[in-house]
Amino acid sequence: MALKIIFLEEFGKAFVPKKFIPNLRKYMLKAGFYEVPYKFFGLLFYMSALITTLIFIVFVYPYFTKFSLFEIYVYSFLSWFIVQIFFASLFILLVYFYLDLKIYYRTKKMEEQLPDFLQVLSANLKGGMTFEKALWAAIKPRFNVLGSEMAKASKKVMTGYEVSKALVELADKYDSLMLRRTVDLMISEVESGGNIAELIDRLVDNLKETKALKDELSGAAIAYVIFISVIVIVISPLLFALSFHLLVLILNFIAKISVVAQRAPALPFAFSQAGVNPADFKTFSLLAIFVISFFSSLIVSTVEKGDIKGGVKYIPIYVFGSVALYFLFMKVLGTLFGGIL
Repeated sequence: MALKIIFLEEFGKAFVPKKFIPNLRKYMLKAGFYEVPYKFFGLLFYMSALITTLIFIVFVYPYFTKFSLFEIYVYSFLSWFIVQIFFASLFILLVYFYLDLKIYYRTKKMEEQLPDFLQVLSANLKGGMTFEKALWAAIKPRFNVLGSEMAKASKKVMTGYEVSKALVELADKYDSLMLRRTVDLMISEVESGGNIAELIDRLVDNLKETKALKDELSGAAIAYVIFISVIVIVISPLLFALSFHLLVLILNFIAKISVVAQRAPALPFAFSQAGVNPADFKTFSLLAIFVISFFSSLIVSTVEKGDIKGGVKYIPIYVFGSVALYFLFMKVLGTLFGGIL
């Protein structure tokens, strides 16, 4: 029997359960991918296997040499399995995170263009065009995100596809409740033979009013955003840096008093060695600043955008900004406290 070579695509398909394939395809469509990248999934598995092999050979296997052959086999299998599962899960989470963000920004861009597209569609309908021709004529180059999908739906309709089915398939390509409701209203109006142009005008007014309210709420929350940003990026690193130098100053002061106390044993009190290590406090400060800045960026995103996904861009700004200012304050305060120490 000839050895069958498993290529990347076949290997990627093998690790995707069959019951997840339909949902996976719908999820990829929402992210703008029309085919499931099984080759990429297979490549990720090979990468995780390669990383697992390197870690096992360099770090894990040397600790098993003192065991018996059976124990080496068992421990090697368990450690290999755990490390492989860890990196495979890590890659899956990273891919999911990337796709989720791509879906969010793709949907957000589409929702920004939807009122303008509907306004053009309404103008075409008022000009006497049928719904199919008006839908095709409303596609403009500036609707780069929504236009391509509308063009595909319009082509289907013009070749005999049902309007309702084409619009439903269009709505399924976006994770947008706004688009879903708009499509449902348009379908019901088309099937009932009502005045579609008047319905679309009302939809446009409602969408623009909703956007204006969101912008107003976002503007009202700017004071909270500024307050949190100043506390996290500036005040928090400054206080941690100041605490570090005060700790060093106090420890040096206690050490000098201890020397004096040792020379005068008749004193009724004694000084023990301090249990706080400045290096440990510095490590704790960096971890605390990282955690504070990370979760503060998520809070700012929720306050300003109403969604955590919209503020992912704030995470590196808050984290790296606060850490950079911490080292800057450490340097400046170190110079100021240098004469005292």
